[in-house]
Amino acid sequence: MGEFWPVRDVLTYLTGSWRVERTVRDLASDAEGRFTGTTIFGPLEEAEPLEDAGLLHQESGTFVWQGVARPAERTLRFLPGRDPGTALVQFSDGRPFHDLDLTSGRCVADHPCAADLYRGEFTVRDDHHWRSVWRVRGPAKDLVLTTGYARLA
Repeated sequence: MGEFWPVRDVLTYLTGSWRVERTVRDLASDAEGRFTGTTIFGPLEEAEPLEDAGLLHQESGTFVWQGVARPAERTLRFLPGRDPGTALVQFSDGRPFHDLDLTSGRCVADHPCAADLYRGEFTVRDDHHWRSVWRVRGPAKDLVLTTGYARLA
C-alpha cells in the first residue's frame, strides 16, 4: 500500500463522527493555538427530493489561543462532485469553498478570500484517519492550520 489511501466514495467515507485535533500556527509571531473537538458528517436536511443528497459537516469543540479557551464551531456542506471520489465543499450559506478529489488519497485545493489565499492539502492515511493542512497567506496573515481526523467508533 502506498503513502495515501485512495477513496472511491468521498461522502460515504466521511459519513460519521470524527475526533478533531488542530494546531493553528501564526508564522509571523510564532504564536500557536489548538482546537480539540468533534466533527459530525451527517445528511443534509434541506436536500431536494430529486437532488443527490450531500453531507452537513458540523464541527464543535474548544479553541485555546494564548492561554484563553473558547468554544468554537463551524459548519460546511459537502455536495456530490462529478464522480463518487469527489465533492464540492461549500460554506454553510452556500458560497463555494473548494473542490475535493480524494480518488488518489491526496488533494490540493485553493480558496482565494479577499487579499488572502488559502491552499489546502488533504491526505487520507486509511479508513479511519485523514488530515488537512491549510497554508494561509495574505497581507495580514501567515498561518498554517494542521488538522488530524480520527474516526470515532
